[in-house]
Amino acid sequence: MAGAIYRKPVSFALMATVAVLVGSVVTMAYPMLRPEMHPRLDSLKAFTALQLAGRDVYQREGCVNCHTQTVRPLRSEVVRYGDYSKAGEFYYDRPFLWGSKRTGPDLAREGGKRPDAWHYKHYANPQSIEKKSNMPKYAFLAEARLDPAEVASHMRALGLAAAPEELAALAQKTEMDALVAYTQWLGHAVQRKAGGGALDLAAVNPLGDSPHAIARGQKVFADNCTACHGDEGHGVPEVAPDLLDDSFLGEKPDMPDGAWFALIHDGSDAKGALGRKGMENGGMTAFGGQIPDDDIWAVISYLRAQMAHEKKEAPTMEKVEHKGQERKP
Repeated sequence: MAGAIYRKPVSFALMATVAVLVGSVVTMAYPMLRPEMHPRLDSLKAFTALQLAGRDVYQREGCVNCHTQTVRPLRSEVVRYGDYSKAGEFYYDRPFLWGSKRTGPDLAREGGKRPDAWHYKHYANPQSIEKKSNMPKYAFLAEARLDPAEVASHMRALGLAAAPEELAALAQKTEMDALVAYTQWLGHAVQRKAGGGALDLAAVNPLGDSPHAIARGQKVFADNCTACHGDEGHGVPEVAPDLLDDSFLGEKPDMPDGAWFALIHDGSDAKGALGRKGMENGGMTAFGGQIPDDDIWAVISYLRAQMAHEKKEAPTMEKVEHKGQERKP
């Protein structure tokens, strides 16, 4: 019998095809239809109408061609972008926007990392934030109004619900508003690693003014902080404050080192105990767990060294007047 089937190539090919198809259905297709193969994180929130409109803009403008939205479970990626991606994060993504090329950074953990003002400024003119950026300008999105009817149809197609008043409010929103809202949605379902007990706000920097710590802090600052606080720490207008003055958010005196560590490590809070009052979550994200504690202290060493340098370089009023007198004929 076995030898007979080999003498009938057409029948053998058909039987082999049927066997492969049955095996594929049993091992691949059927499991994909089971509910447990489509998990959803408990903390995952469905898109609002504005966020979905922003996602549509993201797709239309081809952002997925330069940015990924998935962090692989590799140490190098987790250290750079945050916790690796979970299957349950993409429950509402149709289609998924994982991407395959990183001309720009991964955005899977971008939500809540920077204030809205930073994103508005960055989308309008990326070079105003990062001079060497090759990202095109999207200022025109601020002039494009959303169409509530179109967004409503997209919501229905994806089985999402939106209240009539929520859809009506879209008429006053722009595509820029939508894109920023979507950006801030990204990664919200995965809690950032931070914290770990109460922090002593009066703690003294254990690294002090060590030259090694200052050099290390300068590198860590350049890698993580310049987007909001500028290359030298003087801040970006309407985004983040100056870190090198002798006050904190316009109020003197400046914070002690322990408070700076707490702010960088655990972020600020909506109550305004640490951070800018009136801003959602205080305006500062938590970097604990993403940046080692010693590197946070090194950043503080670097900032203190910069403060001391600028204070030393700043001319006194007496010197300015004397210099002016010397210039008189």
